Amino acid sequence: MGKVQSHALLNFPVQDPTDKKEGEAFLVKLQKVLDQHIDAEAIDLTGEIPAAGIEALKKLGAFGIKIPKEYGGLGMSQVNYCRALEVTAAHCVSTAVLLSAHQSIGVPVPLKMFGTPEQKKKYLPRLAAGEISAFALTEPDVGSDPAKMTTTATLTPDGKHYILNGKKLWCTNGVIADILVVMAQTAAKVEKGREKKQISAFILETKGAEGFKVLHRCKFMGLNGIQNGLLEFKNVKIPRENLLGQEGKGLKLALSTLNQGRLSLPASAVGWVRKCLTWSREWGNERVQWGAPIGQHEAGSSKLASIAADLYAVDAMTTLASLWVDHKKRDIRLEAAMCKLFGSVKSHEAAELALQLRGGRGYETSASLKARGEKGIPVERVVRDSRINQIIEGTTEVMGLFISREALDRHLQIAGDVINPKAPIGKKLSGLVRSIGFYSLWYPRQWISFPVWFRFWGMGKLGCHFRYLHCTSKRLARTTFHLMALNGPGLERKQIQLMRLVWIATELFAMGAAIGRATAGKKFGENGSEAVMLADSFCQEARIRIRQHFQGIYCNSDSVKRKLGLQVLKGQQKWLESSF
Repeated sequence: MGKVQSHALLNFPVQDPTDKKEGEAFLVKLQKVLDQHIDAEAIDLTGEIPAAGIEALKKLGAFGIKIPKEYGGLGMSQVNYCRALEVTAAHCVSTAVLLSAHQSIGVPVPLKMFGTPEQKKKYLPRLAAGEISAFALTEPDVGSDPAKMTTTATLTPDGKHYILNGKKLWCTNGVIADILVVMAQTAAKVEKGREKKQISAFILETKGAEGFKVLHRCKFMGLNGIQNGLLEFKNVKIPRENLLGQEGKGLKLALSTLNQGRLSLPASAVGWVRKCLTWSREWGNERVQWGAPIGQHEAGSSKLASIAADLYAVDAMTTLASLWVDHKKRDIRLEAAMCKLFGSVKSHEAAELALQLRGGRGYETSASLKARGEKGIPVERVVRDSRINQIIEGTTEVMGLFISREALDRHLQIAGDVINPKAPIGKKLSGLVRSIGFYSLWYPRQWISFPVWFRFWGMGKLGCHFRYLHCTSKRLARTTFHLMALNGPGLERKQIQLMRLVWIATELFAMGAAIGRATAGKKFGENGSEAVMLADSFCQEARIRIRQHFQGIYCNSDSVKRKLGLQVLKGQQKWLESSF
């Protein structure tokens, strides 16, 4: 809506010193366990996290980081949890996914949010002790639209059990899980003469569950150590008391769980990007070409700068959102989605830049490098492992749609009846009156930005970027309004246009987080001038990207590409697929 909450960005919250001390003590122990028991190279080659490693993590309490102490967990904050994932991912991404899938989207989070006291008392201590959990949502024919799921849970005539039937795909940890949250259709309800599907969530103990079967363990491009698979449920009996939350509230549970889980992905990403920066810096100094280290050549130094600046921004965004979770003062649905979107893309780009800087040694496997006497730097493995983040827990495209719908919601509340062709004339007229009353004041304000030029002088060069953030937020707001006026409800189908708006908004949030972190740098023990340089470099690059997105809104080839894509879909360009 064109407003920047400056206080939320510039008053960058600080982790409680006691909480930070507790977290750092745990991280030291965690790093020791990883060094002693987790061989990332062996896991990548064998596809198995060793039982001794999992047992050591259980003894440490790593499976109960976020579970309250009253249930046997460590009861740590969101910030400390994210830092633990960061450290783990820097060592082995597959192990980080094991821990994250268990307690970011697995049973503990929905159980804490929606479980009964009896359910919490029964399951949380077991989960904290290391019984592994998973979240079974996706199906072979149902991805990002869970409302279309076909797995069913039918209440028995005596009302004591549900009978579960169906299949779930790409269930991380599902192959080895002791306890699952399973989403399924329950009996439909009739509302206003129409049948409405009901999605509900259930707790299922897999051991001894007759009719439950792991049909296949999936193998992927990367993350070779994860236990992800296709699960089958054939007349699986679930006690009625294992219904999680209310019947028909499963989608709310799923969305709430995924919202919290989304911060774990950029947190993990920060871990491996730190490694990429270290490897790139060392190689930039070590490798000499044309009389100078490659890091001193412009092509090399620009890569180092991009990795460092993007790392700083992703870390700032994720830390800020995590602190907001701990302070319980904000709804972070949008921020978590933006962290996931931005962190997924930028972390993979950083891995690609590190690979390119190392050249052949970036593309060569760690094992091969070691075999011929060189350092086994696993950049190629990080590139493979990092690619999944743009797909898992909501693809980049789905994240874009989620963010854009949230952003358009306020406008639809005001002017939805006016642009809806199916709305009756009475609603259109009342909507028109309401819209004129609101937009006659709101719209002119989106063109007035001069007051911000008298603000933020004390922030130096970052003040210039923060003023830009204010002005561009207004430009984004009025551009969104223009596109709604031009396209009406059809804007929802213009996904490329929506993604441009989403990327502008996400870049602005990243700029705000980076600026806020840099201005509060001393609180974090950072070198002030170095932090300012990182934020300044990031903001300059972000502004270039934002300008390109704005240009693309009105100067693009979207319609031509759509026509060509539909032709290809129909087979009209099929001759292009043949070599002879």
